[in-house]
Amino acid sequence: MNTTDISTLRLQNQQVSATKFKTVKELVGWMGAMQAQDYNQAKWAIGARLPHLTETQIESAFNQGDIFRTHLMRPTWHFVSADNIYWMLQLTSKQIKSITKSRKRDLGLTENDLAKSKEVLVKSLEGNRSLTREELSDELNRAGINTFEQRLPHILMDAEIDGIICSGGIQGKNQAYALLAERVPVKKTFSREESLALLVKKYFTSHGPATLPDFVWWSGLPVAEARKALEMNKTILNSEIIDNETYWFANSVDMPSTLHDSVYLLPAFDEYLISYKNRSSAITLENHTKAISNNGIFRPIIVVNGQISGLWKRTIKKDSVLIELDHFRPHNKKEIGLIENAAEMFGHFTGRKVEVKIQQ
Repeated sequence: MNTTDISTLRLQNQQVSATKFKTVKELVGWMGAMQAQDYNQAKWAIGARLPHLTETQIESAFNQGDIFRTHLMRPTWHFVSADNIYWMLQLTSKQIKSITKSRKRDLGLTENDLAKSKEVLVKSLEGNRSLTREELSDELNRAGINTFEQRLPHILMDAEIDGIICSGGIQGKNQAYALLAERVPVKKTFSREESLALLVKKYFTSHGPATLPDFVWWSGLPVAEARKALEMNKTILNSEIIDNETYWFANSVDMPSTLHDSVYLLPAFDEYLISYKNRSSAITLENHTKAISNNGIFRPIIVVNGQISGLWKRTIKKDSVLIELDHFRPHNKKEIGLIENAAEMFGHFTGRKVEVKIQQ
């Protein structure tokens, strides 16, 4: 196995090059979690892996509670399936609380404040109600809980990771919140050891080949726990050493017998790039800062034969979408044709005609 094989298998295991799933819930469940920093970009992360579905269909799955957008792991926003949300929150909440403790202290948020906030949130949302962030802010302020100076995001995040609130669908252009117990009444949980083993299994089967440091970065979990969970899964995983790093992947995975030229337009913060600590198999050091800013912003990427060869951005209009391409290197005529085909896929996703513009 070489670095080209790593990229090929990651595209395959992440369901980018071909998908074995039909529904949004199945795909997100397979991935374990998908970073959803930007809701609109994250919908395309799903759409790129389920090309038979449209944006409207993916939004429908989100609104009906097949998947949720909540804080998990590092912590940041992630899509997670209804089947996985409870045990993943239970597994990662302690780590998130440790990471956010000092910031809450700086904001003057006490444990009493957070406990009272949860009472207000439950009272405001019970009965299958959904309220926007602004509406919940008003409810909290009326109860004497100050939400200014970045207190609100931490109040809501704390309630999310405690399994009190979750995403409740979209109202207009705003995400609403609801009670998790009402949205997902069947609570699927495991022991911590079982949850660790399951998360490792999901990561290396859906994201492999990957290293232990890659998993630690993705999950935000301590190295000792991650190593223990990897040991629990060694009967279902294979490994290979490449450039002095041990890469793990499902032992049921086969390298495609024939490799065809491929192009994908993947969104900002896509799992193909963000879910690994070492990204050298997909992007050169020279282009790294072009795709990932110094402050950690991951830009939408053009992936040609597993390698990131440029950036793209979209401008949504009433009946069309403009896709502007910024290439890191010249692309040949065949590659340009494949890029245009990938742009058409995005047009199908949005239900709009596509105009492609290449930056000179």
